[in-house]
Amino acid sequence: MAPDARTWLITGASAGLGRALTETLLDDGHRVAATARDTTTFAPLKSTYGQRLWTAELDVTDTARLRTVVDAAFQELARVDHIVSNVGLGLYGAAEEFDDQGIRAVLDINLVAPINLLRTALPHLRNQGSGHFTQISSAAGQTGMAGASVYHAAKWGVEGFFDSLHDELAPFHIGITLIEPGTIKSNFFNRLRVSEPLDAYQSGPVGELRRYLAQPAAVTADSVGDPVKMARAIIESATSANPPRRLPLGSDAFTAIDDALTGRITEHRAQHATAQTTDH
Repeated sequence: MAPDARTWLITGASAGLGRALTETLLDDGHRVAATARDTTTFAPLKSTYGQRLWTAELDVTDTARLRTVVDAAFQELARVDHIVSNVGLGLYGAAEEFDDQGIRAVLDINLVAPINLLRTALPHLRNQGSGHFTQISSAAGQTGMAGASVYHAAKWGVEGFFDSLHDELAPFHIGITLIEPGTIKSNFFNRLRVSEPLDAYQSGPVGELRRYLAQPAAVTADSVGDPVKMARAIIESATSANPPRRLPLGSDAFTAIDDALTGRITEHRAQHATAQTTDH
């Protein structure tokens, strides 16, 4: 490895943003511990980069397996400087259309698994005295949209969890960055789940969204984010002297988050007088 090379552990590294991160890091001379449900997709990279690519089969919702893989990565590689939690799943439809299994799947993948990944890695990061954890969130972690309530709930939850850790982990020299992409030209929209429709939601915003998502190729074509450019921005952010707490990626993400925050602060300040009247 190059003298300034670092070791990165990336979940969901077989496709999309995770794959772009893996390939960019390897091209730059770093070492990558790449995990995915199907590790056969790493064969071409393994033949090119050899020992600089460490792989492990992992379903992040299998907590026992998650702990085994993370522990093995730190033990076999001696050190992991950066962890990127990248796995995600979308669920779309009206709130009352979702079944229990679908809700649990989205929360397990988008919220519970990142929490468990961080908790598993923390003892190792503390022992080595430093590290950086990058959580791939979404513009959905700062916004709300009809037809995506459970997905937004998971992303808001993951933002709250990781935002709470800055002061907690600062004494150990462990940093946290939330990445908030907008739409990305990837296979995400081919894998998302859409609920079975109720007649009441055939029209209106949920019905419109459902019909739009029924054409994943068109949705991907409309997406603005370039996964390779996003990967480069994530790497530069995580390795900077002062990594940001949050990093929006994509013009659509920046606009959506900016509009949401501006609207919230306006509504918040309008309640100032009422808030004062409720003090004891």
